[in-house]
Amino acid sequence: MSKIAVATDSNSGITQAQAKQMGIRVLPMPFFINEELYFEDITLTQSEFYQRLAEDADIFTSQPAPGNVMELWDDLLREYDQVIYIPMSSGLSASCETAEALAEDEPYAGRVFVVDNQRISITQRQSVLDALEMAAAGLSAQQIVDVLMREKLQASIYITVDTLKYLKKGGRVTPAGAALGAVLNIKPVLQIQGEKLDAFAKVRGMKAARLKMLDAMEKDINERFAGHKVRLMAAYTCTEEEAADWRAQIEERFPDHPLEMMDPLSLSVSCHIGKGSMAIACCKVIEY
Repeated sequence: MSKIAVATDSNSGITQAQAKQMGIRVLPMPFFINEELYFEDITLTQSEFYQRLAEDADIFTSQPAPGNVMELWDDLLREYDQVIYIPMSSGLSASCETAEALAEDEPYAGRVFVVDNQRISITQRQSVLDALEMAAAGLSAQQIVDVLMREKLQASIYITVDTLKYLKKGGRVTPAGAALGAVLNIKPVLQIQGEKLDAFAKVRGMKAARLKMLDAMEKDINERFAGHKVRLMAAYTCTEEEAADWRAQIEERFPDHPLEMMDPLSLSVSCHIGKGSMAIACCKVIEY
């Protein structure tokens, strides 16, 4: 039986310390802050990132250099026969397409499998956990990829933001819309279902935004995933106290679906939505 390694990028929210415990590798995403290069969880911590964000530093994300991707694969292939690499969705970054192109050529063809299952953050992390479970069960690399791709759209994420500032910077909200939204205390609810981040609803106040997300998730569980087991997850860029309150609200609403994970959102997501955000997600439990 082939030895299979599982790798992902830091968009999954998996830290370097957690990766060691899980027995996987995480490629850190690069950031430019005031034109200086940083790497998530290597030379840039969560607290440092939010401090620079509060300072209105010029921050933008970049895709990993092809050389860094190949270096990761080369290192893994010294110990493993095959590598399953699960990057962030191709709909949100070109990094997945770059990795797919690299994997087509020698020495990676047939040895490195790039999974574009159109996920990010906690749902991407779940794909990593699913891949590890299937590898431990004895599935081949191709079988694992086939299952992950078959199930790629069986997930939902809903996110609300505390400020429209960063959506305005990213061009998702007009300056006039951001100004009016601030006056009216408008909180947009965004949805990631498949390859894109889309507007889902607009409500007034964070309390209403939380309720809108819970209602949407309940509808997904009862209708979209009816008859299937689901994994419920959450993420945040808010304070730990606010996150604990959000967890309690989720657990009260869904007593039959234990919250399986709740982590800070990856920095690549955070830089587009800012601090104070909350998210809820679910994935259908895979069958293989």
